Amino acid sequence: MIYEISSIQDPRVAIFATMTETQLRNRLNAEQGLFIAESPKVIRVALQAGYEPQALLCEQRHIEGDAADIIKNHPAVPVYTGSRELLSQLTGYTLTRGVLCAMRRKPEPRLVDILKDARRVCIIDSVCDTTNIGAIFRSAAALGIDAVLLTRSSCDPLNRRSIRVSMGTVFLVPWTWLDNYHQLRDMGFKTAAMALTDKSISLSDPILKQQQRLAIIMGTEGEGLPQKTIEDADYTVRIPMYHQVDSLNVAAAAAVAFWELSIVRP
Repeated sequence: MIYEISSIQDPRVAIFATMTETQLRNRLNAEQGLFIAESPKVIRVALQAGYEPQALLCEQRHIEGDAADIIKNHPAVPVYTGSRELLSQLTGYTLTRGVLCAMRRKPEPRLVDILKDARRVCIIDSVCDTTNIGAIFRSAAALGIDAVLLTRSSCDPLNRRSIRVSMGTVFLVPWTWLDNYHQLRDMGFKTAAMALTDKSISLSDPILKQQQRLAIIMGTEGEGLPQKTIEDADYTVRIPMYHQVDSLNVAAAAAVAFWELSIVRP
């Protein structure tokens, strides 16, 4: 059903306008809230990954355009529409490709389940920049990382901007929250902390690729990884650099590490 709205105060579209990311997460229940996916392409990736749509906010021109197949395939999902100007005023920003979709989160997967057959995983430790989170996921999907784990101090991957930057790959790479590193060691993983220290080994050191199960730990820009995380890691790893450059953006560093340490599969 298609509903045209005429006011940004319309309570039916509050999930797209006035609710914070935290309120969206708690919208349904403590374990399974909502998130917002933006653009038809990203929405399709989420749908194909099994996420359930709850409502669409769509510019009028996209109802029979870019979003037509989404609307046709989900006739029970309400579609709210209005002028481009009204929707921009409602959301506070110009929509990317003119479509937003509120979707139901899936239950948080168990660590043991997503790591069952994993050999290369990424740990995101205390990274709060949503753009970096999205970019890391995109590289993880493209370069063969089996799963992504995040410490509770990191940004939610289902943040709207993170989803958009990832181009929907947050729906493709298994991920969950990590409460302590001992969980990984109990499953036979060695850990490689990406950090500059006197004991750092080169990313190209053969010992890293020899590991059957390896977790690559990426820290926040600026402060980097916590000292205890570095000390407790099995390896501390640096990316060789030139021209007196000492570090890369965390998303760029992750892509380099994933490429070098991925396992070639048939």
